[in-house]
Amino acid sequence: MQGTILVTGANGFLGRSLCQRLHAIGQKIRALVRGPGHDQLLNDICTEVVTGDIREEKVIERSCKGVVGIFHLAAIVQKAGIQDSEFYDIHVNATKTLLDYAIKYNVSKVVHCSTIGVLGHIEKPPADETAPFNAEDIYQVTKAEAEKVVLQHYKEHKTPVTIVRPTAIYGPGDKRLLKLFKMILNGKFHMVGNGNTFIHPVYVDDLIDGMLLAYENSKSEGEIYIIGGAKYITLNEWVSIIGKTGGTVGSRFSIPYLPVQLGAILCEAICKPFGIEPPLFRRRVDFFIKNRAFSIEKAKRELCYNPSVDLSEGARKTISWYKKHGWVS
Repeated sequence: MQGTILVTGANGFLGRSLCQRLHAIGQKIRALVRGPGHDQLLNDICTEVVTGDIREEKVIERSCKGVVGIFHLAAIVQKAGIQDSEFYDIHVNATKTLLDYAIKYNVSKVVHCSTIGVLGHIEKPPADETAPFNAEDIYQVTKAEAEKVVLQHYKEHKTPVTIVRPTAIYGPGDKRLLKLFKMILNGKFHMVGNGNTFIHPVYVDDLIDGMLLAYENSKSEGEIYIIGGAKYITLNEWVSIIGKTGGTVGSRFSIPYLPVQLGAILCEAICKPFGIEPPLFRRRVDFFIKNRAFSIEKAKRELCYNPSVDLSEGARKTISWYKKHGWVS
């Protein structure tokens, strides 16, 4: 890659990991972060760190001017007190503006990071890129709308953009699955439901491999690729792998789903008026009952994508990092 690459959402888990990879291969990086409290690592490895709100057009223009490529990772996660309009502004409107400036400044390639969540629950696994949208919450709905914006922009302007949909990302530095790892390693995890629901993990290094392949392949423009690990597995299998890798024996006691679901609904109803983050919410409970299982054949066939980190190795590396940094004992 020649020139400077822009990474939006660079302070997130995936963004930091991508910047580290780009730095390792000698790439110049411009990182866009929302606030001044970004990771010091970015100052050390990036050519430039731009601080600003991606909802502001002037921030997007400044970020896009003079770069040759863009990895658009900026996103917002669901938290108490966030209005639906903020999801639309960041996921949909900002994406449209970013692509407008990518065209204005002749950016060679944009990789737009979406989510397999736009497909919702997979009734007949595995799903591929032809599956219809089945978004189930405001995060997924707005990410699906952003994909529509991307594809429309490509249709109207021939924007050199590719959509990638990561599966369940994990690896060193990840906080989203930290609680799951910690509970399993501490022997405090109890399955909700029967544990036969599918999950499709992807180790962060494999995901970045797929994203770079999508960036480098000119034939990927206007396409969507699911980037996942080599296989999907049941939650029971995933918990067992983490437990065995960490040297713990999981509990055989499981919790019925319905009471947990009702508890989540009640928690959300009580906390929402006060803008308090509920200790239990439906999206977290859905993790235990909604299938996430996908085919990565298109990425393998068209991008020569080949995930190389198996689940045991990925779990070992992740646990080792958590322990090194004191996140788990």
